[in-house]
Amino acid sequence: MSHGPRNFTREKLDPRALKRLLGDTKCYWPLIIAAVVMLLISCVLQVVSPSIMGEISNSLAKFAVEKVINPAATLDLDYIMVRVIVLGVLYSLVAIFSYFSAFCITTAVQHYCHALRQAIEKKINLIPLGYFDSHATGDIMSRVTNDVDNVSQNLDQSISQIAQSVFLLLGSTIAMFITNWFMALIACCTIPLLLLFLTFEIKIAQPAFAKRVNMIGKVNGVVEEDFGGQNIIKLFNAEGRRKEAFQKENRTLGMTMFIAQDMGGLMGPTTNFISNLGYAAVMLAGGICAVTNFDPVTRSGLFGINMGVITAFLTYIRLFQQPFTMIGQTLNSLQTIGAASNRVHGFLNEKELEDESAKPAFFDGKEVKGEVVFDHVNFGYEEGQTIIHDFSATVKPGMKVAIVGPTGAGKTTMVNLLMRFYEIRGGDIRIDGVSIKDMSRAEIHKIFGMVLQDTWVFEGTYRENLVYNTPNVSDEEVYAAIKEAHLVHFTRALPNGLDSSFGENNQVSAGQKQLVTIARAMIRKSPLLILDEATSNVDTRTEEKIQEAMDRLTKGRTSFVIAHRLSTIKNADMILVMKDGNIVEQGNHESLLAQNGFYASLYNSQFALE
Repeated sequence: MSHGPRNFTREKLDPRALKRLLGDTKCYWPLIIAAVVMLLISCVLQVVSPSIMGEISNSLAKFAVEKVINPAATLDLDYIMVRVIVLGVLYSLVAIFSYFSAFCITTAVQHYCHALRQAIEKKINLIPLGYFDSHATGDIMSRVTNDVDNVSQNLDQSISQIAQSVFLLLGSTIAMFITNWFMALIACCTIPLLLLFLTFEIKIAQPAFAKRVNMIGKVNGVVEEDFGGQNIIKLFNAEGRRKEAFQKENRTLGMTMFIAQDMGGLMGPTTNFISNLGYAAVMLAGGICAVTNFDPVTRSGLFGINMGVITAFLTYIRLFQQPFTMIGQTLNSLQTIGAASNRVHGFLNEKELEDESAKPAFFDGKEVKGEVVFDHVNFGYEEGQTIIHDFSATVKPGMKVAIVGPTGAGKTTMVNLLMRFYEIRGGDIRIDGVSIKDMSRAEIHKIFGMVLQDTWVFEGTYRENLVYNTPNVSDEEVYAAIKEAHLVHFTRALPNGLDSSFGENNQVSAGQKQLVTIARAMIRKSPLLILDEATSNVDTRTEEKIQEAMDRLTKGRTSFVIAHRLSTIKNADMILVMKDGNIVEQGNHESLLAQNGFYASLYNSQFALE
């Protein structure tokens, strides 16, 4: 256990996290200020109440003494009842003001977290694709869900506890010194012990709280990988290995959680222990002083301490010690807020795509011919690592261009550059003579249709998936695309036709999902097309039919086809053969075979095992 904290020294909380949080909540300060004012009133009423209880105690003590001297003495019930009623009113007001204070704080916090989630949703659409390629999906999801929830749950409690602690501490301290300075000094003797412990706890627990939220993200990443790869895991009988990987991260998370919660759990018992020491000291000193040099006239002992003073102090000491316990709990919450806020703002502070709202629309209302020129393009995902070397090619309008080559040659990278998912580092790409650097990404994506190897469908109906973000699509166009994509039989079998939801009463195969994405591209009718292994998940017979549909779809349109099965691109107008980021050969199928070069070796290798 002694080695535990040292494992977390590298995880430091950013001291600017809470300051940044205060800046973010500026627009909610009126609600927070209103809540703080109501808390102040509530605390003042709590501090005033013990003095009334002391008056009641003195009255009862006086009656007890007089009853011994004079058996006929009577208790002034009216005096006591008035003060009991006042106490009832005061405590009722405390409850009312506390409720409305909590209501205002909760409203402000929930509005802030709502705005934070909206900011995250907006940010997701502004971050370059490279961020998502370099970060685990589970970790990103943890930032936008668990971390925001941590901020929400802990911030709600922290604001009220901080304000209430300050007010109660100041109020009870002033009231104690007004009531009796000697007993107030005794009560204050516990403050150095409490401060020393709080300082120690923060130093030890702070790194663990920061490490905890990071480890939750890592565990979520492992779980996301396991869910996404269940077929492969079961195929390779790798359940044990994945279990070990999960247990490794889970053990680290468990140790982190243990240290964080262990340190946080010490806060309450330790502050209660120190508070009870102060409580006992006040009781002991007060009792001794009350019976020492007792004056029967004033009915008080040394330092003017009487039964009423002791009764009031028993309440005051509770109010005085309560803020330290609350502060300890708040420190745990603040550490969680700070760590979670660091991760959320780390995501929100990621570099965004360039604002292109001022860029002109070059093809708005104009016909896109479809000429694409790659002019000495250079690119690398990392600085100093070039994977596309001096790539040049000219694609005429309406041409079907196939990009082939071994894995890692740069085929998909070229498509990513064409779509500006990544920015080229050198050279230029022009569409109809316009550099894509001068075009907005929205305009580029508008003139391109894409069918990717990794199919993407969303929760909704089949109709919604087919016409996704394509306006003014008629039913005739939808059914024509369904027919072209060979989805007629499949859609007829759906319980509610195209209004059926994905997965409703049936299992949708990967091939069927891919057919849906192909039909989606057909409906879009973009002047340029990108087909990245668009038939990889369909059977050979369906592939032949889809290939015919693709030929009709690409007719008259500039299209880029990435294919590993070279037999599917024999009718391409131009075939670009890539190797190590360079175009090593260029031509049509027959001319490239006649060259008997790299393309010929790739093509013939398909039949080597037959």
